[in-house]
Amino acid sequence: MTAGPTAPSYGWRVGSLRGVPVFIGRSYPLIALVVVGLTAFRVPDPRTGQTGGLYGVAVGVASALLLLVSVLVHEGAHAVVAARLGHRVDRIVADVWGGHTVYDGGVARPGSSAAIAVSGPVANLVVAGLAYAARGPVGDGTPGLLLSYLFLGNLLLGVVNLLPGLPLDGGFVVDSLVWKVTGSRHVGLLVAGWLGRLLVVAAVLLLVGLPLLRGASPAPFTVVYVALIGAFLWNGATAAVRAGGNGRAMERVPVGQVLRPVASAGVHEPLGQVLARLDGFPGAVVVHAPDGRPAGLLDREAAHAVHPADLTAGLTTAAVLLRQPPGWAVVVDPAADSAVLVDAVVSAGGGPDDPVPALVVVLDPSGRPVGSVSLSELDAAVRARR
Repeated sequence: MTAGPTAPSYGWRVGSLRGVPVFIGRSYPLIALVVVGLTAFRVPDPRTGQTGGLYGVAVGVASALLLLVSVLVHEGAHAVVAARLGHRVDRIVADVWGGHTVYDGGVARPGSSAAIAVSGPVANLVVAGLAYAARGPVGDGTPGLLLSYLFLGNLLLGVVNLLPGLPLDGGFVVDSLVWKVTGSRHVGLLVAGWLGRLLVVAAVLLLVGLPLLRGASPAPFTVVYVALIGAFLWNGATAAVRAGGNGRAMERVPVGQVLRPVASAGVHEPLGQVLARLDGFPGAVVVHAPDGRPAGLLDREAAHAVHPADLTAGLTTAAVLLRQPPGWAVVVDPAADSAVLVDAVVSAGGGPDDPVPALVVVLDPSGRPVGSVSLSELDAAVRARR
């Protein structure tokens, strides 16, 4: 017996927020262990004055849980605002890098993108303010200590994420502003991506380079932490720069330049007649449902494998219909640039984990196919323009 496809695992599901599943990534225990270890050996037991005991471990576990809650508040704010602005939110995940919220960005606009980006840091700053306000009445002791950690953790999450460079939330704000001013999302990605790279360089110089210039040695933990986080941020910024560059290249490739001819057939049309009519036609065949909407593509290989007796027995194209993933047929002006085509495919697609169609059929406003484009051929045309 052959097992079916395995659903992707995002970690341990711990609940949902307005129908959006919330996961703790399998990598999150790593950061939790770091928090527990650092806290246990820095917080003395109020009874003995010693560090590294059960008291320090307990405070460390509580601190790790507060950090998890702070991350989920941050990502939950992203999810709620994205959903309110019309995006389809797929999941919230807390992992070793903090967390991420996955949503469909196909309907994004500069204003909505900026609003989603700032919602996470603002939520953390609100929690920081509440923790600060509660710190005074609570006083000293363990509850006051934990409130101090909650304040500092959320303050850092809020402020650092507002720094103006991708992949941080502040970078998405910069991206949105440049997008609004220039009219090009891709220019926004380029600018925000390069700013993200500059932030990494500045952090390395400030936290590692400056102490060395002063004749001091930075703490080993600081070096390791800066290296890990810096590599993560640098990769994110580089991905943004690459995406922006590809987008700018797509703007120089008209859709019509990469379109190939297509043919049409009805879903209930006799297959023998379709094959005879399209004998020698090399392009894709779009099969239409009775209401005129594209239902899929004709499976040419399966059609030619049909026994001739079945062709004369009234077999229709429905028998060899090849269903396509969401976003495979979109209405796009052939005179538009290829970036518009890609945006249309993303907007019409399914969830973030759904397969990307290998072949996209371009329709006119009436729903009539005007051509098809292979995404691999589009990629080759874009690369030639870079």
